[in-house]
Amino acid sequence: MPLFCWCLENKTISDLRKKMYQEGDLINEFNLPGIDAQGKEQNFTLRDLLQKKYLILYFYPKDSTPGCTTQACDFRDNLNFLQEKAAVVGVSPDSLASHQRFKEKQALNFPLLSDPEKSLMQAFGAFGEKKNYGKVYQGVIRSTFIIDRQGKLIKALRNVKAKGHVERILGVIEGLD
Repeated sequence: MPLFCWCLENKTISDLRKKMYQEGDLINEFNLPGIDAQGKEQNFTLRDLLQKKYLILYFYPKDSTPGCTTQACDFRDNLNFLQEKAAVVGVSPDSLASHQRFKEKQALNFPLLSDPEKSLMQAFGAFGEKKNYGKVYQGVIRSTFIIDRQGKLIKALRNVKAKGHVERILGVIEGLD
């Protein structure tokens, strides 16, 4: 069960922005279930994930959809360039069973965490109002965050496009050193 959750009732967008993590903030410890790089179920904490110089924590809407598959496979295909400096972890509201199928089908080589209550997503501002073809709804906002080994948010990239995103992350990581 996630360690924190915010009530969204009676909150304005500016209230939520004040609460969501911003660059320079220290990230609170969290605990979420997930599938590790070998496909085993386990709980993950922030401390567990901060083993490399940087953590690339990316939020995506749904396993096995076209955009999410493109993004996940792009991370998979570039992990050899990233893994010297960073660990990659994907987070969505999908179940562990869904993550397992997605991981196996796409041969993903990094952990996937399950946040069905969307508490971690809300903390990072990766869940909220979206617009698609004129329709307004609540959903996961595709976002990526780079966190240093001390748990400090170094870079926040919100509302990103799946295609070409990993190339941009590679450039950000290169520029941090």
